[in-house]
Amino acid sequence: MFKRMLSAFGVGGPSVDTVLDTPHATPGQVITGQVRIQGGSNDANIDQIVLSLVTRVEVEHGDHEFGGVSEFLRAVVAQGVRVPAGQPMSVPFQLPIPWETPITAVGGQQLPGMTVGVRTELVISGAPDKGDLDPLLVGPLPSQDRVLDAFGQLGFQFRSADVEAGRIHGVNQELGFYQEIEFFPPGQYAGRVNQVELTFVTNPHELVVVLEADKRGGMFSSGSDAFGRFHVSHQDAMNTDWAGAINQWMAQIAERGGHSAFGGHAPGHGAQGNPAFGGQPAYGQPGYGQHGHHDHDHHGHHERRGPGMGAVVGGVAAGVVGGMVLGEVMEEVFEDDGGGEDMAFEE
Repeated sequence: MFKRMLSAFGVGGPSVDTVLDTPHATPGQVITGQVRIQGGSNDANIDQIVLSLVTRVEVEHGDHEFGGVSEFLRAVVAQGVRVPAGQPMSVPFQLPIPWETPITAVGGQQLPGMTVGVRTELVISGAPDKGDLDPLLVGPLPSQDRVLDAFGQLGFQFRSADVEAGRIHGVNQELGFYQEIEFFPPGQYAGRVNQVELTFVTNPHELVVVLEADKRGGMFSSGSDAFGRFHVSHQDAMNTDWAGAINQWMAQIAERGGHSAFGGHAPGHGAQGNPAFGGQPAYGQPGYGQHGHHDHDHHGHHERRGPGMGAVVGGVAAGVVGGMVLGEVMEEVFEDDGGGEDMAFEE
């Protein structure tokens, strides 16, 4: 079924529909599909067929936050296309998914608050005709999934996710935004840590894990943020004891904060689900922390993760691994980036 008539040709013009071979992808993958065009009552000429990847990005401006649509990949897949009257035609395409593309699905199910889509644009007589969005479910890489599994094992609970405009201090980024996945902390940290935010910055060779904990203030002190950053290859990420490292980081910032480098490696253990997203831990693999009662409203949507989404890593952190840096700082680690993104703001 062809969804959309090309307005530039008026009534009786050709219609177009973009069909993905699969709606599922992972960062760094190349997706394929076809742009299907059905000829109208007369012959038509299309100057260019352009596909782009877009996502919703939050932008802070003063005391306000605005949501906009950001295009972060653009590719011309065909030029000078003649569409005969009444005839169907198909233009195949390949579209690379950037390594920093936000994760929009866990266990094959939509992650609340996250959207990535493929937009089709046809340039006719020099004027663009933008079409509908075809949603794309972007799942985590195996290395990213190890980290998410550790959050589930430790007793974290998903709260929300969004994409923020800007750049992260000390991290090389290709795109001008970053994703934040927010969790409620395990029960033993309730009252000391409000929430923990997880950000992935990925390239073909390296996974960077950025953690931010929002610490509650006490009777005689104000709250503050604590940060952790871990650089590791994708291969090493599969053997890293993420649960041990994150648990040690949480314990340290909850008690005193400070600066340190720590981490560890341990073999992984299989799991069928991620409790952080509403799944069940693997039999015989309890989490580090007990689920506790929070004085928060749980806004996060729980979803069940399917098998094969990565292993829950066990054990405790042992030894010191360069890369994990903890710092309790008062300034914002995320630097605002004012340029480079074409934002089409929505109301």
